[in-house]
Amino acid sequence: MKVLGIDPGTAAGGFGIVQRSGGRLKGVAHGWWRSTAAEAPELRLKRIFDGVAELIAQHGPDAVALEESFVGADARIALSVGQARGAVLVAAASAGLPCTEYAPSQVKQAVCGYGRADKEQVGKMVKAILGLAEVPKPNHAADALAVAITHALAPPPQRTLAG
Repeated sequence: MKVLGIDPGTAAGGFGIVQRSGGRLKGVAHGWWRSTAAEAPELRLKRIFDGVAELIAQHGPDAVALEESFVGADARIALSVGQARGAVLVAAASAGLPCTEYAPSQVKQAVCGYGRADKEQVGKMVKAILGLAEVPKPNHAADALAVAITHALAPPPQRTLAG
């Protein structure tokens, strides 16, 4: 199973691709994007959509996993991150890929064993789990890899027969 993890954001966001083969995880690729507030919102969202579509075409993931956003009380940030999530979801849907969202505490629990771990702990554990030479930089890329790891380690969904 190959998972594309996304840490969504319009100003800055990250991606990470993890391959699970048997019980082993391997980091395939990771990186991030950044744009400025001076750029038109529709162009920022198109860049995210195009970038995710390109990652999907290049790496052929089986699933997309996103980190749910925690934005506190700032409605403008919530709207912006929500729009970035939308661009990612549409890119995944256009490719016919299933999407799953994970709360930050779920990701931290899965990767660090503690749902309130800080970003430094998450980065160090991502490095250890994937056997990377360095902690992925910036934090957006490490967070995206952590989301992909969370999905790759999640138990398969229970299938029920409709009666």
